[in-house]
Amino acid sequence: MLGQIESYDKDLQTGVIKVDDKFFEFYIDSWTSETPPKVGDDVDFLEKEGEVSEVGVKGEFVMDERPVKRRWIAGTLGIVFGLLGFHRFYLGFYTIGIMQILFTLATQGYGLMWGFIEAVLIFSGHIRKDAKGRFLK
Repeated sequence: MLGQIESYDKDLQTGVIKVDDKFFEFYIDSWTSETPPKVGDDVDFLEKEGEVSEVGVKGEFVMDERPVKRRWIAGTLGIVFGLLGFHRFYLGFYTIGIMQILFTLATQGYGLMWGFIEAVLIFSGHIRKDAKGRFLK
């Protein structure tokens, strides 16, 4: 069942979930997420005969910060196709990638240096996150 945390008392470790016009009480023992409950969180939970269990933040996967993109792929793309901004497209920085293509066209190839420099920055760890803020593997 989907609902929203209406209130949560940290001292008593209990809270209330609102679903439409119904209210359900939950205890911290039934909380499944790593982050503590907060008022306003959208939650998914099981309800059986008024008892609530397995309460967890809905859409928690969206907040996942595990590395997804690989540093060596981004760096290699920067060395080989840096003048076209492929490494930036790979990391999700589409605007910068398009700017690199335009810069390369406007300067007759000097965008290659931009891509190479960024590849060095990627390999050395100075560029270490993708567009969603996740660290590179």
